[in-house]
Amino acid sequence: MSDAPQTSVVVPVYNEVENVGKLAAEIAAAMDGESYEMIFINDASTDDTLKVLGALKAKFPALRVLSHRKNAGQSRAVRTGVLAAKGYYIATLDGDGQNDPADIPALLAQITRPDAPENLALVGGRRAKRQDSAAKKFASKFGNGVRKKLLNDQADDTGCGLKVFTREAFLRLPYFDHVHRYIPALMLREGYGIEFCDVNHRHREFGVSKYTNFGRLMVSIADLRGVMWLNRRARNPEGWDEY
Repeated sequence: MSDAPQTSVVVPVYNEVENVGKLAAEIAAAMDGESYEMIFINDASTDDTLKVLGALKAKFPALRVLSHRKNAGQSRAVRTGVLAAKGYYIATLDGDGQNDPADIPALLAQITRPDAPENLALVGGRRAKRQDSAAKKFASKFGNGVRKKLLNDQADDTGCGLKVFTREAFLRLPYFDHVHRYIPALMLREGYGIEFCDVNHRHREFGVSKYTNFGRLMVSIADLRGVMWLNRRARNPEGWDEY
């Protein structure tokens, strides 16, 4: 559509009532002058997150609010946002405020630069200075190392929620719960190019994390095996020609 924005900023949120207002304002400031929309996906929050988001629409015309009828997790919320998005490019970031929206323009500039590889479809954020507990940083470093070795996905930090990718490429990927941590590997599986960019990382000001180290470990074992199977079963035709 001619009136479609270039970029859709997709933000999954669950019980982030204290964070959504500031985050929406920061996205609006970062994207000022750009062709964009921001989509917050409320994953059936049990607090007043949806109510606050609804009130914010009057202040931010670019804001769209989607709400799951039942809690379905971060990956499903991201996919809901991408399916509803009108932009060619998708920028995702976590709803806890730890990703800095001010970094979005740099990732967009990298993926849209004139000399970018033709097949470049993803620029992932890489948290240069993690603002988490020592235990969380150790678990993340260990998990990233194991995943990178087994999947050869080139990614040092798939846990960073800040990413920019093309909507078309994302919708070609297989979907499963927690797929957001395997987007680089699955992009490579489909023959797309990926790159990374150092981004800011902030302390969580409000609310609590929805994940635990043990919980991540349990699902990661099954997910890794599944993605390894997908990679083994992939056959890439490297494009096609019509005659």
